[in-house]
Amino acid sequence: MTTTTLAPAPLTKAELKLLQTLVYQECGMYFDDRRIDFLQARLQRRLKERHLESFYTYYRMLVSEQGKGELAQLLEDLTINETSFFRNKPQLELFHKHILEDVMHHRHFRRQYSLRFWSAVADALGYFELRNSISGSPVLPKPLIPPPWKVEILASDISYAVLRAGQEGIYNEPQMATVDYNYRLRYFDKVNDRYAIKKALKEVVSFDFHNLKTEYLPQNNDAIFCRNVMMYFDEAEQKRLVEKFYRCLNPGGYLFVGHAESLLGLTDKFSLVHRNNGTAYQRVEATS
Repeated sequence: MTTTTLAPAPLTKAELKLLQTLVYQECGMYFDDRRIDFLQARLQRRLKERHLESFYTYYRMLVSEQGKGELAQLLEDLTINETSFFRNKPQLELFHKHILEDVMHHRHFRRQYSLRFWSAVADALGYFELRNSISGSPVLPKPLIPPPWKVEILASDISYAVLRAGQEGIYNEPQMATVDYNYRLRYFDKVNDRYAIKKALKEVVSFDFHNLKTEYLPQNNDAIFCRNVMMYFDEAEQKRLVEKFYRCLNPGGYLFVGHAESLLGLTDKFSLVHRNNGTAYQRVEATS
């Protein structure tokens, strides 16, 4: 005799509203009417995984002390995680060839050689060193981060699975499709049919869980990359998030958002930087 598990019933409007509120309060993600079907589909998947037929049984689990792990899993299922390199190349070229150059010139002038980025960099450091000859005789073999520069890159996410994948730093051929030969040679080791991030590069990157809904976020950053994240939030939460980013940046620091995202109408504390189809936002300093 076989036992069949009934499919969870479709959610009522009241149940959906309850779930929307819980997700919004927990991490700031807002699901409007256009994304209700996606929200319901992901919830139904979690109900099946937990062998539950009642939304309220599942909801009581989520808000209980014992349900924190399941809540984290639900939030992870509600985000779209994609691993690929060099998405939106014009923006990365803007950062690599112009913005990072500007930041480094200011630091070099002050004899301050520490750079901190929240969520990209080694190649530009090498080019800058060659042009400015700041470290005397060349060091061979050439280090990934040339002295006297010190770089700290913080990679954060609300998904533990994404963080684990980043820490592992191993990628298959489809994920590497946009990475040219020189980058593969400089930053990766070939391991069978996969590519592993070189140890020297992994040492400057730290991975940490961060929920953008919270107030404690990494401070003193020269640049923040937060691409295709704000689209999950409503306007009120976007404004709060942009204000947090402003406080997390060093004076004159830069914020990079997705190509379909904009700070227009959200704040007057950032100015748009645009060059060759690449865009970023620079923190505007208050004048006395």
